[in-house]
Amino acid sequence: MILLANVLVGLVALLHGWFLILEMFLWTSPLGLRTFRMTPEHAKASATLAANQGLYNGFLSAGLIWGLVDASPSQGLEIKSFFLGCVVVAGIFGAATVSRRIFFVQALPALAALALIRIAG
Repeated sequence: MILLANVLVGLVALLHGWFLILEMFLWTSPLGLRTFRMTPEHAKASATLAANQGLYNGFLSAGLIWGLVDASPSQGLEIKSFFLGCVVVAGIFGAATVSRRIFFVQALPALAALALIRIAG
């Protein structure tokens, strides 16, 4: 069970690494425009804010990876729990303020990972 939980944590970390790339480097590209349903004008005007947001997603990803590689199982559990909780809160806030889609893409996978690591841990 812990292996499955850690795989899910790893997937959430990869997802947030991908968000970093999208928001910091691909925001104004055709993929970024399509992904975030923006006009080129809006993307250009918000690129600095998106890069900042991408950086925070990178921190979430790094924290989850830290929790996965921590040598102490109990400390790793707490680190993963903290960062997954941050992802859940960010996903709920994004769903409430930007798009409900964010709940399913961001918060739901983190909630599933959090539930699994707490059950298995």
